[in-house]
Amino acid sequence: MKQVVMYRRVSTSEQGKSGLGLEAQASAIASFCKAEGFEIAAEFQDVASGKLPLNGRPGLTAALARAAKLKCAVVVSKLDRLSRSVAFISGLMANGVPFVVAELGADVDGFVLHLFSALAEKERQLISQRTKAALAPMVGTGKLGNRTTDPKKMNLAAASAKGNAGNKAASVEFSLRVLPMIEAFLSAGKSMNAIAAQLNGMNVPTARGGSWAATSVLRVVKATSSSAPNRR
Repeated sequence: MKQVVMYRRVSTSEQGKSGLGLEAQASAIASFCKAEGFEIAAEFQDVASGKLPLNGRPGLTAALARAAKLKCAVVVSKLDRLSRSVAFISGLMANGVPFVVAELGADVDGFVLHLFSALAEKERQLISQRTKAALAPMVGTGKLGNRTTDPKKMNLAAASAKGNAGNKAASVEFSLRVLPMIEAFLSAGKSMNAIAAQLNGMNVPTARGGSWAATSVLRVVKATSSSAPNRR
């Protein structure tokens, strides 16, 4: 079996103490390695912000050193466990130690990794602003809850409004997260069917965790264009 080195990261001490984030990553990586026939030779982790440089993340530094010694790759669950910075990802790729992203599959080449890191960086910059812009037109329109003077109904309406707003925000956030990727494929001349196949091939789930079809790709494009008319 081909050896790999596991690396996990969470941003906060609370996540690190609870182990939930780290355990979820370990489970995803273990399942991926089992399916791909990889043997996990060593495990490293950090409880640190993804914005920190390499010298501020001892776990990743150690993982890279062990992988270099074993002449194998470092495997992570998602690309953002390394960083959302294009410069950071590019620096790691130039370091000489290959890395594998379980979420994207074992055969993703460097170009696609660069593309995903660029999209992740852009997402970090725009997602909050776009979500607020998408929800702003609904504020005060009554679409997020019904008005009533009954205290009990007001509490119910408030809870309903909060739930609806949360669902709407989550839907918009998901659409805006995958939209840059879809737009990149559209710019490359790919059809909706081809984009759906590409997303499925890269193990990118839909908002409900299912598989992509041409209609679901089109739905994301329409949802983001109608929800955020000022998006550029």
